Parts: sequence; structure tokens; C-alpha cells
Amino acid sequence: MTQEDKDLLLKDLCARLPYHPIVYVDENLPRLKLGIATRVWEYTAVDKPCKPYLRSMSSMTEEEKKEYYCLCYDEQVEVFEYGVWETKIYFHDTIESIDWLNANHFDYRGLIEKGLAIEITEENNPYEN
Repeated sequence: MTQEDKDLLLKDLCARLPYHPIVYVDENLPRLKLGIATRVWEYTAVDKPCKPYLRSMSSMTEEEKKEYYCLCYDEQVEVFEYGVWETKIYFHDTIESIDWLNANHFDYRGLIEKGLAIEITEENNPYEN
């Protein structure tokens, strides 16, 4: 794991601390619930840092998408495409929308793809209980 990956993971975990993310440390400590008092850097400083359990952005339900987009800033832009003027809406994250993503354990940094997080599935969801 590169130092860049460790730094990315540490930044992500620190932002999630108020929402008590659950992480995998190793086979002796498969699930650890992190909180404000947890010294995250101790777990991320080792060669095999902890991996948070996160949801992929594609797993967002329609209801969650509506809730998320309500927290985003939307911008309507007139564009000329294919000989026609159209109004397009672009969504931009806000502090509230990022907080919502963290609280709902969504992976908006691509940690799952990089192997730095464990994807939550129906069979593997430590937040259910």
C-alpha cells in the first residue's frame, strides 16, 4: 500500500468518525466500531491498515437518491446541443450532502475499487444490527 493510499484512507476515516464507521482490522479483530476517541492513525499506520465497510454509490436506492439530491446544489444551464437549446441540470455536492454520504457509509472516494474498503452487501452488512 502506497503512502498516498494510506493518506486517502486516513482522511476518509477521520471524516466518518462522527458516524461510527465499522472497520476490518485483521482476523483477530474482524469488526471494530470507530468513534471520536478512537486513535485511527494507529490502525492506518501499519502495513495492513483497517478497511472500512462502505456502500458503493451504485447501491443507492431511489429514495436515497432523492434525499441526497435534495441536499446538493443544483445548477440549471442552457446548452446548445445537436442544433437544439436544452436546459441541463448539474448537481454539485454541499457540506450537507457529503455529511449525508458519510452518515450513510457511501464510498464517494472510490476506496472499494482501490481495495481500501470492503463493500457492504446484503450478506455482509455490519451496520444491520
